[in-house]
Amino acid sequence: MRLLLAIALAFCALASHADERLRPALDAYARGQFDSARAAFERLSRQGVAAADYNLAVMHLRGERRDASVKEALRLMKRAAEGGFVTAMVGLGELYERGHADLEPDLPLSVQWYRRGAEAGSLEAQLAVATAHYLGRGAPLDRSLAARWYRLAAQAGDGGAMYLYASMRESGDGIERDLAEARYWYAAAARNGEIGAAEKARAIETKLTEPSGR
Repeated sequence: MRLLLAIALAFCALASHADERLRPALDAYARGQFDSARAAFERLSRQGVAAADYNLAVMHLRGERRDASVKEALRLMKRAAEGGFVTAMVGLGELYERGHADLEPDLPLSVQWYRRGAEAGSLEAQLAVATAHYLGRGAPLDRSLAARWYRLAAQAGDGGAMYLYASMRESGDGIERDLAEARYWYAAAARNGEIGAAEKARAIETKLTEPSGR
């Protein structure tokens, strides 16, 4: 259910900035006219519209068509991803991370797709790749690589990534210890509402103003 909800939310978000060719299909989908939506997406799919492939995949995964198939959903989502549709890259990462129906989880393959999404600029995928390397879960344990991806996610505005990157800078976990930079990111995390970040920033400020410096 968690995976289907995540994909459904991405589907809805797509409607706000969709290729205008998708609009009639998305409107039909929103009205619950799944047969009409499917037919419209299939026409666009034949024209090479990657987002249409993705939406057809979602309909398979949610059982919104009589011939619903996880195998066909994967084929369509992979084609959408290969067509450059970043949401499909992240969707594949989620599917292989958690599994679905008769699809077994495959963490290394999940990270491969998350990495492609991360390299294409997906904040969600950047966090997933960072965490995979931090924990050694589906990817080699590599705290320096984890820090790189957390920093990118932090720069993109994610408060949790700001806090985690600050903590790694503060402790020198996988990267050079740098209290000034840690303070900066804790303060940024505090402005984003991360609990405890303001206190951490103040504590480091105190250390930096002590005679011994850092």
